[in-house]
Amino acid sequence: MFLFAATVFASAFLLFLVQPIIAKQILPWFGGNASVWTVCMVFFQLVLLGGYAYADALVRRCAPRAQAAIHTLLLAASLAFLPILASESWKPAPDTEPTARILLLLVMTIGLPYFLLSTTGPLLQAWFARRYPSATVYRLFALSNLASLAALVAYPPLIEPAASLQTQSYAWSALYVVFAVLCGASAWRAAAKPTVDLAVTTVTSSENATTSTPRISEYLLWLALSALGSLMLLAVTSHITQNVASVPFIWIVPLVLYLLSFILVFDVGGARAKSGWYARAWGLPALFALMVAMSWFLYENLGVMDIRYSIALYSAGLFAACMFCHGELAAMRPAPRYLTRFYLMISIGGAAGGLFVGVIAPRIFNMFVELPIALVACGALAALLTWRSAQAGLRISGRQIQFAAPVAALAVTATAAWYGYQYVAYIHTNAIVMTRNFYGTLRVKEYDRGGDEHMTRALVHGVINHGWQYTDPALRDQPISYFGPGAGIAKALDFYGGRPRRISIIGLGVGAFTAWGQPGDYFRIYELDPDVVRIAREQFWYLSDSKAKIDVVVGDGRLNMERDESQRFDLISVDAFSSGSIPIHLLTREALQAYRRHLAPGGVIVYNVTNRFVNLAPQLQLVAEAEGMKILLINDDPSEDKYSGTAYVLVTDNPKLLADKRFEDADDIVPIPGLTAWTDGFNNLFKVVR
Repeated sequence: MFLFAATVFASAFLLFLVQPIIAKQILPWFGGNASVWTVCMVFFQLVLLGGYAYADALVRRCAPRAQAAIHTLLLAASLAFLPILASESWKPAPDTEPTARILLLLVMTIGLPYFLLSTTGPLLQAWFARRYPSATVYRLFALSNLASLAALVAYPPLIEPAASLQTQSYAWSALYVVFAVLCGASAWRAAAKPTVDLAVTTVTSSENATTSTPRISEYLLWLALSALGSLMLLAVTSHITQNVASVPFIWIVPLVLYLLSFILVFDVGGARAKSGWYARAWGLPALFALMVAMSWFLYENLGVMDIRYSIALYSAGLFAACMFCHGELAAMRPAPRYLTRFYLMISIGGAAGGLFVGVIAPRIFNMFVELPIALVACGALAALLTWRSAQAGLRISGRQIQFAAPVAALAVTATAAWYGYQYVAYIHTNAIVMTRNFYGTLRVKEYDRGGDEHMTRALVHGVINHGWQYTDPALRDQPISYFGPGAGIAKALDFYGGRPRRISIIGLGVGAFTAWGQPGDYFRIYELDPDVVRIAREQFWYLSDSKAKIDVVVGDGRLNMERDESQRFDLISVDAFSSGSIPIHLLTREALQAYRRHLAPGGVIVYNVTNRFVNLAPQLQLVAEAEGMKILLINDDPSEDKYSGTAYVLVTDNPKLLADKRFEDADDIVPIPGLTAWTDGFNNLFKVVR
């Protein structure tokens, strides 16, 4: 029994530990965007589905010794994928479609090891049930989720700050070899012993599982509940990461809650035999209350995130929804003879939810609506299940269910639908263009700021305004929004005035900074999202009206600068934030080295560090000092309505610029204890969260 438990624990621990390790490796190659994690989750769920299908087929179609032989051969073959280091040959070209390339990259880097890890849970439980027919096999499912939870909880505070990505990858690969040995030993141990046909296995009272053959309706409910849990997980994760940061410690919070719900509902010992710690008596009221709160918060705050409340609320709501979905699943779990089919249906549902959020929704919707859809679907499914229970006359806490629960569920569903509709309606208000792709959602909105002469047009990425422009031809060449004369970047450009200047911009926005261009100036702009380039050219006038010569290069700014010959720029602007998330790969020592190769002598790199959630200035100071450069922090809080408050960090080795009177109001940077300079392989956003 110890061998089976150790193998299940090791497989689940490695299965979830590899997720942040590999995702963080490839994140910089695809713009540091939150969608990278979503696509990775789609891959993980699809491979998990393949693993569960393989386990179901192997157990049902092959004799025990054949099962052991086939699985051992695959385990041996998987060692050829080690170590799990993504080859740089997979870095995308500028015109590469990201989703397909990420999926193929993951297949070639961790495909077979991840596939075999995903098979272990159902396979080992089937082998365990054959060998120990009177044991509680579903406790191994809870154990596997506990191991997954341990991996995720350990990663942000213990693993990520302590080891580089390369070290993490080698350590994971070594542990995978240990797992392969354990799994092979388990397979042959199960095959060598006398077997008990799963078709005649008895179930103890502690299992309390359905012994009859599952009906089609039960299969559909397994599928719907698992799909809804996955949909809620990815919808909440996307909503948070698109507006805070696409980094592992934020990805992991929703995933930890998702796994914790599995652990609690499949803790089937003692008095909690039916569905673990879940009970409708408290689960449904908590779910309904949090659904209403989440829907109201989405509408009332109109998508604007307040980190103090939103992460706590959405996390609590996700946990309640997952307890409902997985608790109902646990209550309907079948006898061990059907467990591989049960897990297969759970996996199909999980993959379906992932495919909807990661692949289908970005192609059929022009805005992010997965969270409102998930909330409405959750209420509708709760109404269906409680209606079925009311009709069947089931009991909760000794009292027969009446129709109050389904009526309450329908009321909550209607409330969520109404708030969701209001949210969608607001997003469309004053929008003249709406589009969505892998990199996020974009809207062009027009605002009346007090008469036709003050009408402005703005680009909104997610919930962040990326600049605006007057529509009046007499006013529209003014560099407003984040580029007023008091902003650090405008002062830095003015320092190089009086001669033709060469400027690089990473992150186009609406092109407002080009309004400062003069005849003879040259701007080379790097923009990751082709839709941003199209919108800036079609809906705004900065690029067409600028007096400077302008080239726009589509693709990740850092990757393109690494490919380009030295450009000898006087100023490099780094302002490539996707919604509110932080592209860490643009802020590391290696990134600064890439920028510096393109600087003319005495040039400056200007980072826009205006952010509600993270304090980037102390980190950039450490990066600059590590490269022998100096730093200035320029905060600007203008009084005029057409400008926004900004915080810019200037990095340079030019003593004249550092001493120039334009920057005499530079602010001191308060160090963060324990913070170290970020590198591509060693960085941790947790330290700089406000």
